Amino acid sequence: MTETTPSEGRSQSPRPHLLYVAWGFPPCRGSGVYRAWATANAFAAAGWDVTVLTVPREVFTMSTGVDESLERTVDPRIEIVRVPFDSAAFENDLRTWPWLRATAPELWSVVNARKEQRTFPERTYGSWRPALEAAALDVHRRHPVDLVLGTANPHVDFTPGLRLHRDHGVPYVMDYRDAWQLDVFSGARLTVPDSDVARWERELVENAHAVWFVNEPILRWHAEVYPAAADRLHVVANGYDSAPQRGAGSADGEGLVFGYLGTISSAVPIDRLVAGWKLARSRSSLLAASRIELWGHLNHVGTPNEAVSQQMAGFAENGIAYRGPVPKHEVDRVYSRFDALLLVLGTGKYVTSGKVFEYAATGLPIVSVHDPGNAASDVLRDAPAWFPVASVDSPDAIADALIAAADRARAQRPEEREAARAWAEQFQRARQLDPQISALHAFVEDRRAAR
Repeated sequence: MTETTPSEGRSQSPRPHLLYVAWGFPPCRGSGVYRAWATANAFAAAGWDVTVLTVPREVFTMSTGVDESLERTVDPRIEIVRVPFDSAAFENDLRTWPWLRATAPELWSVVNARKEQRTFPERTYGSWRPALEAAALDVHRRHPVDLVLGTANPHVDFTPGLRLHRDHGVPYVMDYRDAWQLDVFSGARLTVPDSDVARWERELVENAHAVWFVNEPILRWHAEVYPAAADRLHVVANGYDSAPQRGAGSADGEGLVFGYLGTISSAVPIDRLVAGWKLARSRSSLLAASRIELWGHLNHVGTPNEAVSQQMAGFAENGIAYRGPVPKHEVDRVYSRFDALLLVLGTGKYVTSGKVFEYAATGLPIVSVHDPGNAASDVLRDAPAWFPVASVDSPDAIADALIAAADRARAQRPEEREAARAWAEQFQRARQLDPQISALHAFVEDRRAAR
């Protein structure tokens, strides 16, 4: 990994050159960073020159937090250009606040939101567009770009692709982790068709070489909005990067350890899990001797999730422990502690979650504490050891799933776990990315030959 600033040079190369745009890139520890990290690494491994546009490291220190162990696994051949980024949302030093923000925060927030969206209709991030586009043009000047790939959110990451396409005819790909105009939890459209967001997205999609989505439901929604682009919309699902190594599980005699590993945001229904767990423990002597371990950050940003923090007061008496965040290099160690897994997700038919694939790769029994209509159900429907709840609003349904999963975990033989791991191999991230990278490589080489 080589870090440069705009205008520093790099030698020309016969290899295709990808400009990858990701606000959240290592050492960011935000939930979408693994997709960005894996995608950039995969292009580099496939023989591309890769330049990443992202923000300075200190931005993550002030917002999402950092995972330096993940940063150390960025392919050393990747060049990283850190583009200056300034947003009041990440300014935590009250001494630097202007008078209006300190004395009339609601009024200041309205004024600041308009200022931030003057160049691009996205709060907090919109004002990054000029610096981002300037950096992209500078990279193209010193090392001609063959393809731009922007990953969102934030959606300002898409603008360098459109700018290089307009100015120099460079093709670009849009990679959505979620959606811009679609609320993936409620299914509601967030903007009206003639809004600034809608106009920007329409132009971006119309001019894109390809648009990637993480699951079929989100793709279908966009295909209805942009029917003319339907043949350029593709599902590029998340996946696991390496299967967690087999561990011994719990060593607590008769008890089991149920584990959750992931960000615990306000959308995660921990309260419903706790209600079902308490009921299950009253019905099962095995679960009465068992415990839950929750691992991960308490929000997508640095500020903890207050709702979960308040619930922690009653965790200990119910055999539940919050263990804190997990750096990437310690994920295997944490999975090795578990006998069964808890997939606890917010409700929404467009919600998949990245961790579902890693969960499947363990071969452990999985309890899905989420609405049956979530897109994650499509991933696990044929899993050998999956225990979905009939209703996430029913403590009885959650208790039933927990008890069934505990019985399976206690009885699971090594060969059964191996069979479950083998079934999950279809979700390796490389199987999702490699075909797309190969197709893009052929497309870029054809364009080069035509010139």
